Amino acid sequence: MKLAVGDIAPAFCAMSDEEQLVSLTQYAGKRVVLYFYPKDNTPGCTTESCDFSSHIGIFQQHGAAVLGVSKDNTKSHRSFKEKYKLPFLLLSDPEAKICEQYGAWSTKMSFGRTFLGIVRSTFVIDEKGIIRGVWYGVKVSGHVEKVLKCLGSW
Repeated sequence: MKLAVGDIAPAFCAMSDEEQLVSLTQYAGKRVVLYFYPKDNTPGCTTESCDFSSHIGIFQQHGAAVLGVSKDNTKSHRSFKEKYKLPFLLLSDPEAKICEQYGAWSTKMSFGRTFLGIVRSTFVIDEKGIIRGVWYGVKVSGHVEKVLKCLGSW
């Protein structure tokens, strides 16, 4: 099921790259940019994560925390985060439960092969837990600017 602007953001709890349990409720009263990406250390995911990282000051000016989610384990996340000096938490969703809740887990096709995988997706969640921005099938180039524009629109 895909989510839409105006929906209540599904609650979640996941282990972070810092080996801490992180839940959406910890961010009550704050804005959250939650982005789902397929895999650590792959070209598109690295570009996307580094783009969020290079704009972190602007996200902070808007009062928004950035959280990345993939199926990778915490050790992989820690290595990825350290390698690219990412200044935000990466959450491990090994069973794709959070991905499913947010509609970011779907059938994909690559080289004639069909499989289930993470659909690159981003959600902007307001202080009350309401989704204010939704992007599925994200194209990395120019995406962060769209997210920032959404944050500045209310």
